[in-house]
Amino acid sequence: MTPSSFCEDSWRHRRALSTTDEAYMEQAILLARAGIGQTYPNPAVGCVLVRDGRVVGQGAHLKAGGPHAEIHALAEAGEAAAGSTAYVTLEPCSHHGRTPPCADALIAAGVARVVIALVDPDVRVAGRGVDRLRSAGIDVVVGVLAAASERLNEPYLFFKRTGLPHVLWKSAVTLDGRLAADSGQSQWVTGSAARAEVQALRRQVAAIVTGVGTLLADNPELTIRGPDHVPEASERQPVRVVLDTHLRTPATAKLLGAPGRTVIFASPAAVAAKKEQVLELEKAGHVEVRPVQTAASGLDLDAVLCQLARMNLWSVLLETGPTLASSFLQLGRVQRVALFYAPKLLLSGLPMLQGAPVTQHMDEALQLTDVEWRRVGDDFLVEGRVLERGE
Repeated sequence: MTPSSFCEDSWRHRRALSTTDEAYMEQAILLARAGIGQTYPNPAVGCVLVRDGRVVGQGAHLKAGGPHAEIHALAEAGEAAAGSTAYVTLEPCSHHGRTPPCADALIAAGVARVVIALVDPDVRVAGRGVDRLRSAGIDVVVGVLAAASERLNEPYLFFKRTGLPHVLWKSAVTLDGRLAADSGQSQWVTGSAARAEVQALRRQVAAIVTGVGTLLADNPELTIRGPDHVPEASERQPVRVVLDTHLRTPATAKLLGAPGRTVIFASPAAVAAKKEQVLELEKAGHVEVRPVQTAASGLDLDAVLCQLARMNLWSVLLETGPTLASSFLQLGRVQRVALFYAPKLLLSGLPMLQGAPVTQHMDEALQLTDVEWRRVGDDFLVEGRVLERGE
């Protein structure tokens, strides 16, 4: 793969005189970012090949089923790959999937040294790629810019390590924390630039989860839309997931007829009692109604997440109302937040969180780390990772 002019300009500007392992790995991470949102169900990976202080090949994994980053880089390098050092953001695969093992390709090309940011926790790899390279006499270094590579593929790594989907909670609120006015009107809390940023978030996930309350109130499509606000049929649309205990989703809901797939989770009792409605919903589009066990306050969210994991939906964007968002947070099932704040004060209206137990002490608060904030149009975006209790 030939890197974009943006990648080349950024690289030259920041690292023109540096030839360290960290510098070349930074370039590999920059390349990998080009694949974010396009490689599902694979991780985003970048690779740079360096020989005699000169980059001879580079590449990124751009699409599932297509060549991996190492293969792109080796193709660009050709015979110059022999004796080179490969910088890879994630351990080269050692198994046959839709493509042959990248570890074998590096060995066959005569690469002399491989620098890896992170070992891949996928059980099919998990150190086997490193072992195969070392067995072939290749010098292998692991851990260069590990933290940056971790952030690059945080959802994938979380899923492979825990078996549960990574959950990102997104919300758009006024400065006094309101989702909507007392009338229920929520369009629009934030401006067009923030809404475009939400489309970027949707491109990065495997599924979007909402509750039936939000569906009935807003009738959203939950699709990736272009500048003309039309769903992009050519794109991979995230799976839309509706949590609907009593199966109240109408067959006329917009998301049922939108491009892509919809899954509705309901209680076993509702699915059994409303068979005709289930058939009507499933005829409305690419829709599947699934029963899932219930808890005291509705659907068992852990059971929902387990079903999503079995469907290999390892990254979830939570776009929902205050009660369901609070339930996910209270259970400790949110790993990252993205909160858009508009410079407005409603003074009343729907709060962004409600229904969770009353917090008595400040040390009970959920703590964010690795916090970043930036201006998006007239609004502000605050992002951070949610620390696990006791972390």
